[in-house]
Amino acid sequence: MLVIRRDLLDEIVAHARRDHPDEACGVVAGPEGSDRPERFIPMLNAARSPTFYEFDSGDLFQLYKQMNANDEVPVVIYHSHTATEAYPSRTDISYASEPEAHYVLVSTRDSAETNHTGHEFRSFRIVDGVVTEEEVQVVETYMFAHTGADDVPDLG
Repeated sequence: MLVIRRDLLDEIVAHARRDHPDEACGVVAGPEGSDRPERFIPMLNAARSPTFYEFDSGDLFQLYKQMNANDEVPVVIYHSHTATEAYPSRTDISYASEPEAHYVLVSTRDSAETNHTGHEFRSFRIVDGVVTEEEVQVVETYMFAHTGADDVPDLG
């Protein structure tokens, strides 16, 4: 299950809408081993395409260098689909190289399939070409989310 703060979900959706009709892409980094998305990092779609996204290799190198320095990992890797449902394409599956990441897709297509806010937001695990959809739990804060007691004071 992906547990994500509402402000991060809103940032991802806003980025997808801003870049429409091209696909948007980015990462939400978090502390290594936490499975907690914290730092929103919108990236440039180097392909500038409505049907394909590609991280700029220089930007991606800098991102991983920065995450390494901060002991972070890509907890969420997101991109948008502009004309199809929020489900990984064959290309998306072939490029999925982070088995621990949540692959989030946002569809900005105009359809009855989208929810009242005008987008479809779904999360998947992609490991060795196998796609598994997972539940998304939206929280206001991680303080009492199931991801751990990291923000709860130690009274012992």
